[in-house]
Amino acid sequence: MANEFTLEVTKRDSVSKNEIKQMRKEGKVPGIYYSHDSKNSIPFYIERQVLRQAYKSGARIFNINVGSKKRTVIFKSVDYHPVTDQVLHVDLYGVKMDQAVTISVELKLTGSAQGVVEGGILVQGLNELEIDCLPMDIPEFLEVDISNLNLGDSLRVADLQLDEKFAIKSSEDQIIASVTHPMKEVETTDSTEEEGEFLDESGTSTESESGASEGSGNAEDNKTTEE
Repeated sequence: MANEFTLEVTKRDSVSKNEIKQMRKEGKVPGIYYSHDSKNSIPFYIERQVLRQAYKSGARIFNINVGSKKRTVIFKSVDYHPVTDQVLHVDLYGVKMDQAVTISVELKLTGSAQGVVEGGILVQGLNELEIDCLPMDIPEFLEVDISNLNLGDSLRVADLQLDEKFAIKSSEDQIIASVTHPMKEVETTDSTEEEGEFLDESGTSTESESGASEGSGNAEDNKTTEE
């Protein structure tokens, strides 16, 4: 069951890109609030320190005050800087506790795949699963047991058996994890080495020249003998 956390946010006016950059330098993260029952979105900012506290709480449901109203929200999306991983922007989505929401939940692989024990390589193809559930049922993560995966086996979304309170929205064909055969090193032999043929700097075959000189030497010997 998801925990709740009170999140302090400050409503802001729409600002320019330069003002948003300055806001981030001051330790503030811009964001947008919206909900299923409202056509208007509300821009806000949140102190980066408060955002860290929210993450550490382990909560998935948050209470905020927007204007004069108290609202229940979840983090719908978070944008990170590609290099520093610093949070650049957040979207908060207003929810009702008795209505299901669609959310992405982290997948954690558990157990030791039999195929890996036999020398295979484990590949995780899906890190998050999209599900529908009530806000209070949002899990921190979902565990997926991979113990029965043998060499060449794959585990797909369709193979998952979740609690009835979770409805899977991700494509059933997506591969969550697979065990592949390790790559084999292929030894290649130069065909010219097998034939014993070598080329000099000009690209002329030294073997053919050697053979020709040997042949001409034999001809001289034969000529001397005949004489």
